[in-house]
Amino acid sequence: MGTKTFLSISLMVSLCAAIFVSQGVAHMQTPPTVPGLFPPGLPIDLVKCWSSLFNVEGCVLEIAKSIFSGKFENVEAACCKAFSTLDANCWPHMFPLNPFFPPLLKDNCARIVPNSPTHN
Repeated sequence: MGTKTFLSISLMVSLCAAIFVSQGVAHMQTPPTVPGLFPPGLPIDLVKCWSSLFNVEGCVLEIAKSIFSGKFENVEAACCKAFSTLDANCWPHMFPLNPFFPPLLKDNCARIVPNSPTHN
């Protein structure tokens, strides 16, 4: 009976140790990244890039609809102003799958908001 108790306690301690060690190792590892989209040490702060669009109510939704439909007429002037203030270095990181979208939206916004600069 003593051997079974000792074996049960040893097994329990081993399982607990394995669980806690694997959790500790998981916290030490860096999160996986998608190659090419978000490389480690990214010099562009994506939160800063997206924040001006999130500050305008419905702007991100309008831009998402424009991406999927190819129609820009639903983008409002306030959203165009926010989009026109984005740094051009943010665009490839914000829209990595469609590099032609930011210039198209920027040119359309130049028609909606007359004083916004066009894409160079």
